[in-house]
Amino acid sequence: MAVNLEDMKGYLRVDGDEEDNLISSLISAAEKHLQESGVKDTENDLYSLAVKMLVTEWYENRGATDEGNKKLSYSLQSMILLLK
Repeated sequence: MAVNLEDMKGYLRVDGDEEDNLISSLISAAEKHLQESGVKDTENDLYSLAVKMLVTEWYENRGATDEGNKKLSYSLQSMILLLK
């Protein structure tokens, strides 16, 4: 795991442990998403940042149904292309 739970909670500015299961699940999903996107370079600092950005996007937009929220940010798309 490139991003551990404590690092991710710090990035999200989350205190306490009520969201630990959710955040851990989002980290795993983000790593899987990047793997399925063809990312092979998991040792790069950009990889860790991409995981953090994906988790943040999904964490902050839980339950959002707006069509616009389905697209990844341009910077995250660029990182994924660089990591391939």
